Amino acid sequence: MNPTKIFNLLKNKSCSTKLKMILLLLFFLNTATIILAQENVFTLDQSLKIGLENSKEIKIAKSKLLGSEAKVTEVSSQMLPQLSFSAKYIRLSDVPPFQVDVPFLPKPISIQETILNNYNLGVSVKQPLFTGFRLSSLKSSANMINLATESEVLKTKNNIALNIRAAYWNFYKVKKVVGLIDQNLISVKKHLEDAQNFYANGMITKSDLLKLKVRYSNLKIKRIEAANNLSLARIAFNKAIGFNLNSETEIADAIVDTNLVEQKLSELISEALKNRSELKSIHYQIEAGKEITSASRADWFPQVFLFGDYYYNRPNQRYLPLQDKFNDTWDVGVALNWKLWDWGNTSSKVDQAEQKVLQAETTANLMKEGIELEVRKNYLNMISQKNKIYASLTAMESAKEDYRITKNKFDQQLISASEFIDAESSLLEAKTNYTISQIDFEITKTKLKKAVGEKIY
Repeated sequence: MNPTKIFNLLKNKSCSTKLKMILLLLFFLNTATIILAQENVFTLDQSLKIGLENSKEIKIAKSKLLGSEAKVTEVSSQMLPQLSFSAKYIRLSDVPPFQVDVPFLPKPISIQETILNNYNLGVSVKQPLFTGFRLSSLKSSANMINLATESEVLKTKNNIALNIRAAYWNFYKVKKVVGLIDQNLISVKKHLEDAQNFYANGMITKSDLLKLKVRYSNLKIKRIEAANNLSLARIAFNKAIGFNLNSETEIADAIVDTNLVEQKLSELISEALKNRSELKSIHYQIEAGKEITSASRADWFPQVFLFGDYYYNRPNQRYLPLQDKFNDTWDVGVALNWKLWDWGNTSSKVDQAEQKVLQAETTANLMKEGIELEVRKNYLNMISQKNKIYASLTAMESAKEDYRITKNKFDQQLISASEFIDAESSLLEAKTNYTISQIDFEITKTKLKKAVGEKIY
């Protein structure tokens, strides 16, 4: 029941209390149903917001970004002093004490009593002073990889946004086509009723009546197909925004922008080569690879470390003779380690790193060619779709006028049903083509914007 009618009945004083309670319940149920229905109607902006929030691909990309940030922290920490603590207990087997026989003494002199329990506690600190530029290069590489991952996140967001926009507009397109078919069904049904009256009065032949019935049946079949396409479009839309595939979502009416992108093709290509996240990402990967190459050369240089240790042992080996008690000692020093010959191990690592850089640079060139091709393709498709809009608009205007003239003639029994059905079919086809061409233009223009690296979310 209409909520307004329910509200008017509630104001009626003649209604019993029980009836008013029932009407009040119906009012709230109707209101709740309307609100729930409205909650499932999405604009394009709402679809983008929800879809980006629910996207599993974006969540994976962000997780990779967090991992790359952690890698930067990991490498940076290796450049700082490393502090460690150690503790050890050792139980030794029993042996005779260390004694020395002296000729003029009746008994041996005991030099060291046996200590069976050993306790070792220690704290060590180690600071790299020079590592052959390994740590600085690894840190720079980690920073470059982090920047590359940030670009990958932006690329993923733009790709998901394109999928959402395409799903939204395809859903909208099918919805409009269904609406056109429904309008045509109503019109043909009315014509069929009129034709049945004409036939009953002997004004048209049975053949004309049957042709209208066939036309009506064919439209019903087309409506069934369109309804199926609408269900499939809704499923694709639900998937794009991260909803359950069975959700009864709807989309709000949208305004199609049929204006061309104003920039020239050469300008669009230059913009794409400058802005595309994929190219930024591969650029950072190349720089990271160069830093990895530098880090691979580290073994050609000496490694220098500053170290210090503090010991608290029982017994402490530096106290002689050994004492069965805790004593502390310390040491500080500088250590140098230099590989003089490793049978080409370091050279092989450097060669591998350099080849990876070469591969990345070649990939970047291939990517540039692919992006230029993508921009050209979408630009030409946009021009083509714009021309289709002009052509379909002209066809629709002609079909409308032809239908108007044909309908008047059919009503006056000046033409056959076949001619009238042809005119009506042409009008439906023209309206459908015009609607499809507009929405396909919107999708193609969005693809072009994405191709040039423009943010579309």
